[in-house]
Amino acid sequence: MTQPSWVVEFAALEEEVATLRRHVRAYLGAWGLRDLVDEAQLCVSELVANVITHVGVGTPTTLAVRLNGTFLRIEVHDPDIRALPTLVAADVESEGGRGMALVGAVTDRWGVQLGADRKVTWCELATGFPPVSGHDGCLRMTRVEAVIGFYGAHGSQPGPRSGRLGITEGEEAAISVITDLLHWLSAHGHDADDVLDRAQVRFEAEGFAVRR
Repeated sequence: MTQPSWVVEFAALEEEVATLRRHVRAYLGAWGLRDLVDEAQLCVSELVANVITHVGVGTPTTLAVRLNGTFLRIEVHDPDIRALPTLVAADVESEGGRGMALVGAVTDRWGVQLGADRKVTWCELATGFPPVSGHDGCLRMTRVEAVIGFYGAHGSQPGPRSGRLGITEGEEAAISVITDLLHWLSAHGHDADDVLDRAQVRFEAEGFAVRR
């Protein structure tokens, strides 16, 4: 499993592309990945354009954007398993293939998955999040990275950050997250110290289970 994710179904029409691009910008800003917006928007535009051109205008299509470990993964699902995209370097005079060549140029990896009744054309962009030993790609790490992204470069104010957090900044952001959670617990009548003790016990128990 991967989190967070955004999945939307739509008809493959040129007028849908601008709306999809706006949503991609909003979601990546919220996830703390604003510096990947341009590349992600380009990929969405070209993958959807590929469906419009080679599968058909109005084709029922699905876009999925999610964090996949240390990568941002973009998927476009369509029902035609025969029209396979080719990400090859098109020459300057070529009318076709240039958009998909752009996808190959700006992403770290890409591919096509075939199912019984649909295909998935996907690409991935490195997020810059440092891999966590033993946890890369797990739900817990991607969920935490998404929350940390709301707390800015210094962790003092929530809100989308403009760059990727380093280890020190991430630590400060984590402290801000914990502090805000304690304030929330107190405001709702909970004993913050008791919750901290229970969380510490659970953390140590899970850490022991991993080491074993």
